[in-house]
Amino acid sequence: MKYIMTLVSLFGIDNAVKEYIEEYGGAGMEKPLSGGRICIKKYHNTGAVLNIGSRYKSFVAVLSLLFTVFMSGVFAAALTRRGNVLLKSGLALLLGGAYSNTYDRIKRHYVVDYVSFRLPAARNKAMGKLKNAFEALVFNLADFGIIIGAMLIVLSEMLKKEEKAA
Repeated sequence: MKYIMTLVSLFGIDNAVKEYIEEYGGAGMEKPLSGGRICIKKYHNTGAVLNIGSRYKSFVAVLSLLFTVFMSGVFAAALTRRGNVLLKSGLALLLGGAYSNTYDRIKRHYVVDYVSFRLPAARNKAMGKLKNAFEALVFNLADFGIIIGAMLIVLSEMLKKEEKAA
């Protein structure tokens, strides 16, 4: 039950923040937090990661839905087994994020992103380009759930293989 609550909580919180950003965040809105290192801003991602596939919104939405349905089956199967806390936690986070972003793609035809990060000044031109590229990225809570969930799933599988080898 705690895994399902994790999934539902991530979905609910992320969607509440997205609704707030949509309602109160004007175009070009940027609000620095934490001494300017974190920035809240409104961004509509019409594609997938890094706005890739933005010209094929319907295809991206269908692909997202199919992936989410498939991973839901994996999650349901994992829930029937004892143990596998890392795997179940990872799947719950990944799916909470996937449901939220897929919901956006179907309902709004874009994903609402709202968090970016600022880095200290770059020391050279190459680092300046990297800094600018990183600062152009905008995320949402669902993205963090997907990233952390995927990392936990990989870690779970690595530990499983290590146990079998021992």
